[in-house]
Amino acid sequence: MRVILLQAFAAVLIWGCFGAAAAQAPAQPVPQETTVERQVRALANRDTQIGLYLNVLPDCTSGPLPTIRLVTPPAAGKVVVKSAKAKATNYKACLALEVPAYVAFYKAPPEFLGDDALTIEVKYQGGRTEIQKITVKVSAPGGQQKI
Repeated sequence: MRVILLQAFAAVLIWGCFGAAAAQAPAQPVPQETTVERQVRALANRDTQIGLYLNVLPDCTSGPLPTIRLVTPPAAGKVVVKSAKAKATNYKACLALEVPAYVAFYKAPPEFLGDDALTIEVKYQGGRTEIQKITVKVSAPGGQQKI
């Protein structure tokens, strides 16, 4: 198992990889199926995280993890999902938590440059389904903007 430290947990929420917040009991009805479109930058021949999937309950414990299915595979690269532990502090009412998670990674072949697309279906307990349409922009080393 791989340990993922999430010091910039808010960035993950903004980035859109964190689909588990809606897995908690919502105040209003949640649509049974939602579609999310997003873009990810990656380097050729390197693993790049494209998704983080977990379920944090209101009492700060982990709920059942979602089921993840690759609906449309990428044309050039490969997608792998690994088990992990997510650590976070100051998330909603949870001062500190460590919960199991799934992390999805994309890896393009060394010679590939350009856009690759894939679709992931994430099914949560209770019937909610999220379709994630992800465009991966693959560049050569040195081609990405440093932040």
